[in-house]
Amino acid sequence: MVSGDHIYKMDYGRMLAEHASRNADLSVACVEVPLAEASQFGVMGIDADGRVHRFAEKPAAPDPMPGCADTALASMGVYVFNTTFLFEQLLRDAQEPQSSRDFGKDILPYSVPRYRVFAHRFADSCVGTPPGAKPYWRDVGTVDAYWEANMELTKVTPELNLYDREWPIWTWQEQLPPAKFVFDDEGRRGMAVDSLVSGGDVISGSTVRRSLLFSNVRVNSFSTIEDSVVLPDVHVGRHVVLRRCVIDKGVSIPEGMRIGVDPEADRRRFHVTARGVTLVTPEMLGQLLHRIA
Repeated sequence: MVSGDHIYKMDYGRMLAEHASRNADLSVACVEVPLAEASQFGVMGIDADGRVHRFAEKPAAPDPMPGCADTALASMGVYVFNTTFLFEQLLRDAQEPQSSRDFGKDILPYSVPRYRVFAHRFADSCVGTPPGAKPYWRDVGTVDAYWEANMELTKVTPELNLYDREWPIWTWQEQLPPAKFVFDDEGRRGMAVDSLVSGGDVISGSTVRRSLLFSNVRVNSFSTIEDSVVLPDVHVGRHVVLRRCVIDKGVSIPEGMRIGVDPEADRRRFHVTARGVTLVTPEMLGQLLHRIA
């Protein structure tokens, strides 16, 4: 499941059952994070029964979990509301001129001291986690985190199992032809290794390693893509090199362009993160009018 800036696998039925058994007005799914990193999230202070007594959005001094001084409970942005209660709070919030119309910033802080708000531990509803293992949850709110989460999927045995037939991922998929690999000449071989490629992709006489290509990506001859995430409808010209990149939807990479090879040159044209991942968007290449909807 992708929710906002997070990726996880969760059985919502377990959370709903817990919500009902507690006679809660509102339940908030939460995940354990190191206290030192908790200021990046909405943090819940709870009592021994799991009732939330404090909620703070990105606090400077986060509350630790009961009995665990180095860990905090962070909101996953997944909520269960009683219907009448939700309507009441949305109507009330609509009358507040200073509200930012945000669950984490407005609805939750107002509700916590006044109503029955409980924290639901993600570990209790995470799907596919072996006993004793840490539940799979990734924050992908930054370019580095997004790149890393996608790179994990290219490993031989990734933590997130996309091939789990017992818990399939149901989503809309455009009907596209299979990925195609063409040419088998020395120096011009269409191939992908330790990578995920999607429907509609054509890898024409080029090499893709440790990368994830979304749908309708065309990679032309003599190019090399390594450790990169390429979003849909990207066209890669001949003799291109891409390393540690995130290529936005609809980008057309000109013939001979090398990205991820010279960080200083990349910083003058693109966005290079603290971890050295290069983000390329159509606007950065003057292709705003060519973006595919």
